Amino acid sequence: MTRKLEGKIAVVTGASGGIGLGIAKRFAAEGAHVYITGRRKAEIDRAVAAIGKNATGIQADSTSFADLDRLYAQVKAESGRIDVLSVNAGGGSMLPLGQITEQHFDETFDRNVKAVLFTVQKALALLTDGASVILTGSTAGSTGTAAFSVYSASKAALRNFARSWIIDLKERQIRVNILSPGPTRTTGLAELAAPEAEQQKGLLDFLAAQVPMGRLADLVGIAKPA
Repeated sequence: MTRKLEGKIAVVTGASGGIGLGIAKRFAAEGAHVYITGRRKAEIDRAVAAIGKNATGIQADSTSFADLDRLYAQVKAESGRIDVLSVNAGGGSMLPLGQITEQHFDETFDRNVKAVLFTVQKALALLTDGASVILTGSTAGSTGTAAFSVYSASKAALRNFARSWIIDLKERQIRVNILSPGPTRTTGLAELAAPEAEQQKGLLDFLAAQVPMGRLADLVGIAKPA
């Protein structure tokens, strides 16, 4: 391990499990002190324990402006800056075109687009010049996926956020990149299908078949490029 983040301050949203937790573990192993967020305190506490001494957990919902303000107020008071911001909080559910509702659309875009925008905007005062911003997108943002059009559209928006924000922030030399994993073996992915184990296995097998290598990505492999 290179410890290339030694002494750095990182914030990872949506890091109580899955890809976000994998990224947070990697950052901590590279030497950063990591602030992680999630909506459920018990899950955040378990994630902090899994990461170790270089982690601080903050219960926060990225769709709440008040929670974002509280998150950054704590980071400012304790660390004074952010060197790396990984915006991972988000999610979605599967619905075919004929079953999409206004509520489904609004909830997906609130979590995956609006919350991402304001998570980054509200961090600007703390981001150091030359800092790194990493958005968690998805291969779904550039490919068609049955019954996943709203989620896919929300992730496509992040690709343009990254391209545009690089221009907005070029004078501060803040890098903005998007991590676009394919189907990754997480609890959340399996639960897109149903609580039943057989249906979850069917979904995972179907998704694995869409990947050229014939298997789902793992969290270690996804976290490393971040």
